[in-house]
Amino acid sequence: MVLPRRVAPALVAVGAAVTGFLTVAALLAQPGPPPPVVTDAIRAAFARPTSVPHPADNQPTAERIALGARLFADPRLSENGRIACASCHDPLLGFADGQRLSRAGATGAELRRHTPALWNLAWAPALYWDGRAASLEDQARFPLSHPDEMASTPEAAARRLGHDAGMVAAFARAFPGTAGITGEQVLRAIAAFERTLVSPPTAFDRWIAGDDSALAEDARRGFRLFTGRAGCVRCHSGFAFTDHAFHDIGLPGADPGRGAIIGLAAANHGFKTPGLREIAWTAPYMHDGSLQTLEDVVRHYESGGVARPTRSRDMPAPFSLTDEERSDLVAFLDVLSSDRPPAPSREAWVGRPEPPAATPLVSTSRVSQRDKAFAPAAIRVRLGDTITILNDDTRTHNVRIASPTLSFSSGAQDPGEHVSLRLDVRGRFEAHCGIHPTMRLRIEVE
Repeated sequence: MVLPRRVAPALVAVGAAVTGFLTVAALLAQPGPPPPVVTDAIRAAFARPTSVPHPADNQPTAERIALGARLFADPRLSENGRIACASCHDPLLGFADGQRLSRAGATGAELRRHTPALWNLAWAPALYWDGRAASLEDQARFPLSHPDEMASTPEAAARRLGHDAGMVAAFARAFPGTAGITGEQVLRAIAAFERTLVSPPTAFDRWIAGDDSALAEDARRGFRLFTGRAGCVRCHSGFAFTDHAFHDIGLPGADPGRGAIIGLAAANHGFKTPGLREIAWTAPYMHDGSLQTLEDVVRHYESGGVARPTRSRDMPAPFSLTDEERSDLVAFLDVLSSDRPPAPSREAWVGRPEPPAATPLVSTSRVSQRDKAFAPAAIRVRLGDTITILNDDTRTHNVRIASPTLSFSSGAQDPGEHVSLRLDVRGRFEAHCGIHPTMRLRIEVE
């Protein structure tokens, strides 16, 4: 087990919105000392949310969230009755497990990838290192069913829980108007709880909110590097410090990552950008757990990693930091973490459903991709129209539509290329990028 950065020294002594973000980065990269105060642009770029997104069919209630918390820690979900979600996602380790590759599953076999932390996943459009799950409800099914993890199914877990009168009563309160316990209810309750795993405010948030004394000078210098020359902000953006996209960051290995999930060679070696909130508690790092410390992570990015065609265009070119600059960058990463084992935020808005977004429809058949976003984000077209999507970005994209009446994938769409699609089916559809899945395009065909 790798000891968390904040705990290791003591134990030795006694035995982690893209749009507009590059503008902020350019502002901070100007010559001169770090800004003495937080500007409105910086505050907007890193502002904490005011609500949490929930699917329409799984709105949060106190009873459902409490049930999900109980289930998260209940080993009866596993076939052998010894493994709970919390077995690999330990709250004291930032909801990770401190292992390079876990062996905590039903068979004791070493798992293929590092156990990720669970902070701020309510905002994630795709889950797992390779994005195989489209929602937290979908995600919860995988470990329950995997033979090397919990070796069960949601339905089998529901049958076991059904013998407990207290659990039957708890499910009735969480899902009023229903009888018994179903596997789908198990997944929905766990997901409702996991959406409350919002990382708590730290010194960084106090600084953003206007407390100029919250960050020491080394952390301020590190923030300047993070948003400037080191280029970290290209992928680690927004409140949770992630773009939720899939990048080949040059780690060695043959794991195809996202490419295998979407059947696209251009996405090979691509893995999800982890959030940096509470990162001091979640060592080791990367999808394979191969980097032991934050210093190791910084040095990897300095080196540029393995040069191959799929290497992300958001990766900076190899660069060099002095020992002091490297220390400053780590000092900034540290202020994204709590000083003691973190508990989920108790801010009033956590658990509050996010109001529906009102995105105006634009009557057009031409759409651009720029700065990891579609522009416009919602269009209206007539039946039989052909829409053209132009990649005006610096990155490779992949336009996908998955609907019972319309299925489409553009393949790899490099900068400057366009894709055209004739719409011969009425309805409302959503296109997204398989590599940068926060990119969403609503299409209404009249």
